[in-house]
Amino acid sequence: MRQNRTADRASEKAMDWFIRLQSKPDDDRTRHDFARWRDAHVAHDEAFRRIERLMAMPSLHEASRRDAARLAKSPRPETRRSWTKYAAAMAAALLIVVGYLQYPALLLRWQADHMTAPGERKILTLPDGSLIELNTSSAVALDFAGGRRRLSLLAGEVFFDVKPDSAHPFTVTTRFSETTVKGTAFSIRTGDDEDMILLAHGRVAVSRLADRSSMVEIDPGQFVTADAAAISEVRTAALDMALAWRDGRVVFREEAFAKALSELDRYYVGSVVIANEQLETMKISGSYRIDDPRTAILTLAAAIGAKEARFPGGLIILY
Repeated sequence: MRQNRTADRASEKAMDWFIRLQSKPDDDRTRHDFARWRDAHVAHDEAFRRIERLMAMPSLHEASRRDAARLAKSPRPETRRSWTKYAAAMAAALLIVVGYLQYPALLLRWQADHMTAPGERKILTLPDGSLIELNTSSAVALDFAGGRRRLSLLAGEVFFDVKPDSAHPFTVTTRFSETTVKGTAFSIRTGDDEDMILLAHGRVAVSRLADRSSMVEIDPGQFVTADAAAISEVRTAALDMALAWRDGRVVFREEAFAKALSELDRYYVGSVVIANEQLETMKISGSYRIDDPRTAILTLAAAIGAKEARFPGGLIILY
């Protein structure tokens, strides 16, 4: 345990030196102090070399982008008078970048009637008495005026338990598809590349927004995906795995580590980066709780023998 704490402190200090050197690349005093720290212990040199390698990874750039968007939601500390003009200029530039990155999230907030944050789940009763359960990072907009029963799934994943009403079909519109029912239970997950519609019981009809004549019906225990080009063939679903999130768990059966990690990462407010490509294809099985995603991620990593480095802001690097 003592060695782990020492390694963590070295990694944190190495990250601090990396940032300081990036902000003051020509400052002789900074470089001199850094050299003294690096030469003081072999662990310091190893930690800094690891940070340099990690900082060159495209995946870490993406993690940084996500963290910038997330941290923009937090209240900003009071500006200190001791800031230099350089630091103030850097802060202003950062705010511009963060504002740009935050625009999609702000737009989603304006459009949505109900949302969930990362790691949050929520059950709601709709005006017609139907129930919906929002998974992590999900957003919906409602249209129940004039007897209509329409809902737009703007982001994330939702389970629907629709109250029967043959005179008023219940319609869910997503990025690529439209799902219509009269009374049934189903889930839809939408993403940048595709929608996935899974039926628990009843019957649903799924059509593509770009081509309403492209339509399929699915039976309980089946699912389809829809993207910009087509609707997939009807396939059999493993309901216990696909809907395990409703019971607060995610379940994997011989799943690639990278894919399993990306699923858990949906519930985590920080960012996780795999720094060792050999880890990505290793197979993992198990059931993990999503109410404590950080512990679940570290347990998942430990199961395949991965090491971790933790950094401020919730960043976890696995190697």
